[in-house]
Amino acid sequence: MLVNADFSRPAIVTPRDYRWVDSPQSGVRRVMLDRVGAEQARATSLVRYAADSRFPPHRHPGGEEILVVSGTFSDEDGNYPAGWYLRNPPGSGHRPFSVEGALIFVKLRQMDAGEGARVRVDTRDAARWQRRADRAACPLFADASEQVSLQRLDAGAGVFAGAVDGAELLVLGGSLAAGDRVLDEGSWLRLPAGAHPDVRAGAGGATFYLKTGRPGGLAPQDRGHGAQPSPRRRMNGGIL
Repeated sequence: MLVNADFSRPAIVTPRDYRWVDSPQSGVRRVMLDRVGAEQARATSLVRYAADSRFPPHRHPGGEEILVVSGTFSDEDGNYPAGWYLRNPPGSGHRPFSVEGALIFVKLRQMDAGEGARVRVDTRDAARWQRRADRAACPLFADASEQVSLQRLDAGAGVFAGAVDGAELLVLGGSLAAGDRVLDEGSWLRLPAGAHPDVRAGAGGATFYLKTGRPGGLAPQDRGHGAQPSPRRRMNGGIL
């Protein structure tokens, strides 16, 4: 299966584009934002757990990155309300579930094989946020390949200062303007290396997840994958 699988092109999915599909587990549905592969795939998704839904124990050979968007996500190690960021390294495993229901942003099979850190960050902790000029940032993870953070921008502030070496964002609150496109809450944007995007916070400011570095956490060997995305999901509006 290929969804937004050409990483040399920009891609955008807004809530109007969402197509919820069932997972193999009852009560768990997902929106595929990008995907290369079948059920065991390199994938970026929004995943919704209904109340009292769960997955059986399983492992993640390429790692797993999670941001809890709403509700409470749980596994055998603890309960993670909205705002928690989790990073499970390659080869790790867990038994996820949700008692009250949850919406999570998930990235699978996109970590370097040598990554071994297990990360847990509560972004609701004000002490984790750093204010600078027209924005505040909550660092989540950084290495030589990628930098991950939550960002809060003042109205009109630009997300990027120039060309990007790949970038990906998910709008969590407020809105962003990308060229003539409005990215409201729930919108996802991925940009290829070399893009010169003009993306700015809307009149009410914006809060969003941001990953920069390799495009969307793309494994280096997968750069330049030649599959074409659906025309419905190609970026328009001249933001590059």
